[in-house]
Amino acid sequence: MRKPMPTLPETFDPLAVVVDWLDACRSGDLDALGDLYDEEATLECDREYSILVGREAIVAYWGPKLERRLGSAFTLDDLAPTSFGAQVDYRNDKGEAARIDFHFSYSGKILHTSCRPRWRCAA
Repeated sequence: MRKPMPTLPETFDPLAVVVDWLDACRSGDLDALGDLYDEEATLECDREYSILVGREAIVAYWGPKLERRLGSAFTLDDLAPTSFGAQVDYRNDKGEAARIDFHFSYSGKILHTSCRPRWRCAA
């Protein structure tokens, strides 16, 4: 379920938001992480076959993952802007190679994320 990318101000930097997302995850800061998401954000996770709706549900999803994250979790492997926001290759909470796509709202908040193990991604 990919939502269309809204037109954002020219000063908006989606890559900076993604770096903030990684920093919040690495430090286990759920408040900072939640602040990055739009109230109506959605999250799709291939690994767990789940779709979550709303900031509260997304923060609740990340809470246990951040509590038990490995030391190598949320390290950046690759980061690229896309027509819809940003695509990030990173290490998930278990230190596994993963990819997540970010879409943003008009206000520059994360509106939609879609994550999957990197081995499921086309080369």
